Amino acid sequence: MTLRPLFVTSVYEASLTADRSFENFNGEIWAACQSLAEEDLAGRAWCREHAYGGYTSYASLDDLPRRMSVFGELKTRLDRHAKRFAGSLAFDLGAGRLRLDSLWVNVLKPGAAHSGHIHPHSVLSGTYYVATPPGASALKLEDPRLPLMMAAPPRRPDAPEEAQTFVYLQPAAGTLYLWESWLRHEVPANRAKTPRVSVSFNYGWR
Repeated sequence: MTLRPLFVTSVYEASLTADRSFENFNGEIWAACQSLAEEDLAGRAWCREHAYGGYTSYASLDDLPRRMSVFGELKTRLDRHAKRFAGSLAFDLGAGRLRLDSLWVNVLKPGAAHSGHIHPHSVLSGTYYVATPPGASALKLEDPRLPLMMAAPPRRPDAPEEAQTFVYLQPAAGTLYLWESWLRHEVPANRAKTPRVSVSFNYGWR
């Protein structure tokens, strides 16, 4: 018998903890996220209006890599990993290239969650994790075939990861995940006693 794993959904995982001066770098990002959460009045208003549990700069600030040098440094590191991931996916970019379209901060307070979604109009999306206290939410990924399975039976609890309907990735501080932007994902309720802090981003093809 031969099984051929076709149409594989790849998720890129790396850690920046081995990078030079990681502790200082990550500490600067944490401080920048806290500063934004306190000072970005437009972002805080958006979070209240849309019942976001904590703070996100998603709808208020679109220039973080230019606004704060530490996010510019993060962009440089993300560019390197995005290029590597795109190569592994065998993308034919032609005369274009992947460019960072957006980057935003997420400070998810205890008990808060982020429901299932995709990132339209982007090619690659991802998240860098700044602070993941004990009990912090995993990243929940959904099998993209789920809406088409119709009468299929559920998977056994002991099914291998690649056969599961949902996969939970548990990041640590310094973890970087990248995935194709059409992959539906969510953040379950944060069970930590302190906020879960991350920086999310999108790459477009231009």
